[in-house]
Amino acid sequence: MSTPHESPGAASRRGPVRAPQSLAGGLFLLFLALLALWLTRDLDQGTLGSMGPAMLPRWLAFGVGLSGLALIVLAFVKDGEPLERWTLRGPFFIIWAILAFAFTIRPDTWTIGPVGPISLPGLGLMFAGPLAVIIGGFATPEARFRDLVIVALSLTPFCMVLFGDSALLNLPIPMFPQALAGFFPAGFTQNSVLRTIAVVMAVAALLIFLTTRGRRDAAIDAADHGGRI
Repeated sequence: MSTPHESPGAASRRGPVRAPQSLAGGLFLLFLALLALWLTRDLDQGTLGSMGPAMLPRWLAFGVGLSGLALIVLAFVKDGEPLERWTLRGPFFIIWAILAFAFTIRPDTWTIGPVGPISLPGLGLMFAGPLAVIIGGFATPEARFRDLVIVALSLTPFCMVLFGDSALLNLPIPMFPQALAGFFPAGFTQNSVLRTIAVVMAVAALLIFLTTRGRRDAAIDAADHGGRI
């Protein structure tokens, strides 16, 4: 009489946890939400009519936290995938993308040990956004530099207008280097400069897409699948 073999996935689901992958994902999302709420604890939330700097990240944290709780509950009531092997590539590039955004969006001075104070220029969302998108995009081995540039130049101007235009959210986020405003006519307001830069970036994304769509560049892989960077 033959005995059916038990699959590795079924073995990993013994016990109350029926979806280990959902449980791990839910705990991680819950951690991110709590971290965001803690980091924004001293920021003003404002109102819907006059949004403060904490409005968007705080409510986004609530949404992420609720999603995490839902995944944790589902991990105990619905069968799911077991935990799989993971590599360092994703966290490596995502962390560097976040750091690049933080270091470039606002002017700041950092003191680094024996090196002393280092002044960082504030490049605004105009440069910090594409830089973060391109670096973070290489978290996947299928990343293509051309595609990342197009996404970065398409997404950033949309965010610049949405968050920086006085007719929309008008959040206190640096949008572009102030020195750049000197290249525009004297009659240009901050909104005019912002909208012009956004249009130029969007047109650049469209031109890159149209002029390179026939090319099939190989994916740029900066790490192997064994977890080594």
